This record gives sequence, C-alpha cells and structure tokens, in this order.
Amino acid sequence: MPLITTGPRLAVVTGASSGIGRATALHFAKAGVVVVAVARTRSALEALAKEAPEGKIVIEVCDASQADEVSAMAARVKAAHHVPDVIVNCAGLGSWKYLEDTSSSELHAMMGAPFLAAAHVTGAFLGSMIECRSGAVLHVGSPAAFQPWAGSTAYACSRFALRGLHEALRIDLIGTGVTTSHVVFGEVTSSYFDNNPGSREHLPSVGTLIPKMTPEQCAAVLWQTALHPRSEVFAPFLLRAFFWVQQWMPWLFRFLVVKTGRMRAPPAKLLKP
Repeated sequence: MPLITTGPRLAVVTGASSGIGRATALHFAKAGVVVVAVARTRSALEALAKEAPEGKIVIEVCDASQADEVSAMAARVKAAHHVPDVIVNCAGLGSWKYLEDTSSSELHAMMGAPFLAAAHVTGAFLGSMIECRSGAVLHVGSPAAFQPWAGSTAYACSRFALRGLHEALRIDLIGTGVTTSHVVFGEVTSSYFDNNPGSREHLPSVGTLIPKMTPEQCAAVLWQTALHPRSEVFAPFLLRAFFWVQQWMPWLFRFLVVKTGRMRAPPAKLLKP
C-alpha cells in the first residue's frame, strides 16, 4: 500500500533526535513527506529541522512514554495537519544488564521506550487512521525480541513487549486498511554503545557475523516498508537467515547464543524447550 498522495503526506517519527529515528525523519522529509519529529530534546530537533528541506520537519517536544504528553501532541498534530499516513516508532533506550543489577527506574524507563511510547503514539492516532481506512505503523524492533542473550533481561522484555504490540495489532487491524510492521535490525552504527558503556561485552560473538548497518541504511529500509508494508522485516539479509534458524531450529539458535555469549559461568547444559 503506497503512501497517501491526496493532500499533504504526513509521517510521525518518534525518537527523532538521534540514531535511526533522526535518519528516518530526514529520509522521509527529503522524499517530500511532512514529518512530525517527536523527541524529548528541543535542541536536537531544531538541529534536525535545519538539515531538512524547509517546512518538512514539524518539531514536537514530547516524552512519548507519558500518555498525557502524547495525547496533547496528537491533538496538536491532527488540528494543524491531518491524520498521519505513517507512524514510525523509533523511540527506544536501555542498557544490557542482569536483572539484579537493574534499578526500578531503569526497568520503568526501558518499558517506557520502546513499548509504552509505541503504544501511546499508535493509540493516539489509530482511531483516526482506521476512520480513513489507510495508514502504516512501523515498529523498530530488536533481535532480542526473539532470543534474549545473557545480561539483557529488561532490554529483552521491553523488546518482547513491542513485538507483542505488533502481533496484537496484526489481529486488531484485519480489514481496517491500516497495516503494522515489525522491522528488526542487527547492530547499527549509532551512539548506542557509547551511551551504554559495558553493554557491548554482553553481545554474543555470533552476532558479529551479521554486517552492521548505518542509521541511514535503516532509514531506507523503513521508507520501503512504509511504501510496501510487510508484517515482519529483517535487515540485513543475513539477520533473516538467523531467524529462519530460530524459527525452525530454536535449540540450535539458543545453543549459538549461549555458547558465544558472556555467561555468569560456563553452563552445565543448555536450557531445554
């Protein structure tokens, strides 16, 4: 389903201050789409707007994990513009830690983004999108939504929750004209590891076989997914191959993650299904 071409084309992109969200907002704006760029940091959004074609970036300073802020933002967007044709849920944070090392505030923050942020933003616009009988919702997910690795408990839970939101919406949106896509990338050359020291050490070495992607490459994938929605998207291609293995031979996938990850101690035996 292509983007709507009658009237202004409109996309809402969360997490637009950095990384994939920023690159996606720029990509969509340069393609002629009016982008509502949502993030918590005004200065970063203002810098983004200066790089985009004039008038193509609409700044919305908003903590998407907070329902009241999202409701107010959505009301402003619908009043000043229209119902979005595309929502791209890029907001996400979280470090990789064992559960006993994760504070309550960290746990709540990681559930706030991506899961609550995606649920709030999607829910704020979904009724209007269904009334228009068109639109695409894209959720930027993680391989952790399919197979956690050691020392990533809260992070994995938040990504499982985001995947659950997508799967539930797949059922809810049948026959509405609105689509949902779960877009999963491998390692991205963003500032994630710089902002979360100690996290890289938890990454199973088997993951290094998957080529890294730049935020700009991820943005191009999201653009194509917005134009031609699919329920599940994996990039790069080798990541899809990994998840074919996960789907058909989960024991082998778990074996690779456990054997190449940083465990507390050498496992006596692997977990059985």
